[in-house]
Amino acid sequence: SEAVSGAQLIAQALRAQNIEYMFGIVGIPVTEIAIAAQAVGIKYVGMRNEQAACYAASAVGYLTGRPGVCLVVSGPGFLHTLGGMANATINCWPLIVIGGSSDRNQETMGAFQEFPQVEAGRLYNKLSVRPSSLEVIPAVIEKAVRISMYGRPGSCYIDIPGDFVNLQVNKSSVKFMECCLPPPISMAEHSAVSKAASVIALSKQPLLIIGKGAAYSHAENNIRKLVDLCGLPFLPTPMAKGVVPDNHPNCVAAARSTALQHADVIVLLGARLNWILHFGLPPRYHQDVKVIQIDICAEELGNNVRPAAALLGDINAVTEQLLEEFNKRSWKYPSNSEWWKKLRGKIKDNEERSKGLALQKSLPMNYYTVFHHIRELIPKDCILVSEGANTMDIGRTMLPNFYPRQRLDAGTFGTMGVGLGFAIAAAMVARDHTPGRRVVCIEGDSAFGFSGMEVETICRYNLPIVIIVVNNNGIYTGLDSNSWEEMLKFGDPATCVPPVSLLPNAHYEKIMSAFGGKGYFVKTPEELQNALKASVTDKQTPSLINVMIDPQSERKKQEFPWLTRSNL
Repeated sequence: SEAVSGAQLIAQALRAQNIEYMFGIVGIPVTEIAIAAQAVGIKYVGMRNEQAACYAASAVGYLTGRPGVCLVVSGPGFLHTLGGMANATINCWPLIVIGGSSDRNQETMGAFQEFPQVEAGRLYNKLSVRPSSLEVIPAVIEKAVRISMYGRPGSCYIDIPGDFVNLQVNKSSVKFMECCLPPPISMAEHSAVSKAASVIALSKQPLLIIGKGAAYSHAENNIRKLVDLCGLPFLPTPMAKGVVPDNHPNCVAAARSTALQHADVIVLLGARLNWILHFGLPPRYHQDVKVIQIDICAEELGNNVRPAAALLGDINAVTEQLLEEFNKRSWKYPSNSEWWKKLRGKIKDNEERSKGLALQKSLPMNYYTVFHHIRELIPKDCILVSEGANTMDIGRTMLPNFYPRQRLDAGTFGTMGVGLGFAIAAAMVARDHTPGRRVVCIEGDSAFGFSGMEVETICRYNLPIVIIVVNNNGIYTGLDSNSWEEMLKFGDPATCVPPVSLLPNAHYEKIMSAFGGKGYFVKTPEELQNALKASVTDKQTPSLINVMIDPQSERKKQEFPWLTRSNL
């Protein structure tokens, strides 16, 4: 009878659970696991930092609905994944992290990279577990994959002692598992659905808020039908942009503050009343606003505001229940109401102000000018990855999404450093599932710094990502080179340079050309247009466009009060 190693068992079990992608950094004791994974047809992407590897694996979970795997070594390798695990769990994305750990017979002896990894993992994961023997590895992996996807998705950690990797066991004694069933789909109780429909039908100033939970549950067709059938104004949260296209006439994103403040009935579709939505509380909301909450997670219902109706279940399934209810009632919100007039007036004002800023001819360029040209020239169906402070905030308002699950950003946890990992994951998934779809990664110069070396990974796997660094020489704001030179006359930069400053005119594009991609250094709208056209036309080569903007370019004052921090 046949012997099989721990590494082979792990790889075969992941394959049996239909895992397609693994990201990581190999070393003692996990190298053989990555080799075994490739042998069974799992794609392995070797990254330059475990944090970026973990962000990449988590983005696969969001984009495909099945977890990606992050494979790391013991101790420091494992610890560098904590940011990715927390980000996945807080964003509610499925993820599997497999960490090597020290040999069992050296526990408590001060083994190489010894650390209580299972215990440490509990805080960040839905499940943190170590298989007790080789025989149970497939069962533990099935459970982790299942738990990562079932209910509210999140991260799961599997700890593999170093001595398990090359240990062999008789195949006949292993408990092999079939692929877990797809997550069961739950629906809201009928009384809650009809209560919700009644509250909506009596509203004077309704608002639909679409969250990334709606994007994750593939509810786009039903939500579009609901918006059209009932004529409701809707507002997407950042990563829910595109569930209903941003250019739909009922989108009120450009009148966000007004919509939130004056709505009398708000329907939350897979969105949480957290900091991103100002907790649902006054003064940002009407004192007596009625909230209809639709969520996969029972524990989320009633957070911060007592709901007028609580609908527990899968967003897509519950939206279909609401559609059935409204098909019976044939109610439609009038498009000539005072509420629509108010919202449309506000949208017009805000769009005109943005347009005015975008058409400014002064150099260096401002954010609005840069995003205006990006919007004109990038493909309509590209996957947009965005991170930074001003770069992400202004980009969200100026760059439209027309398709669901095609915007990835710092998310609920506000994590900086996710950009390149997310872009690599999106490019891998696009290559296999939607060939020809481009990934455009728009980074603030500070945000780019967190994982800039992943440019080498992008070039190694030949992923034709377009990276645009919007460079203002700092975090929030920066200094121009003259002010910088003046500043240095006062002495040691550590004592006199503002903490938000970065080196002026840093040539980030040379990082891309160092690894064989194409780098562009851009100062004018013409140069930007030429670099964008060249990058989008070349479907084979990764590129990085380093766009110099006015170091003092800030967003319109408190216009989009998404992040109050970015007004520091």
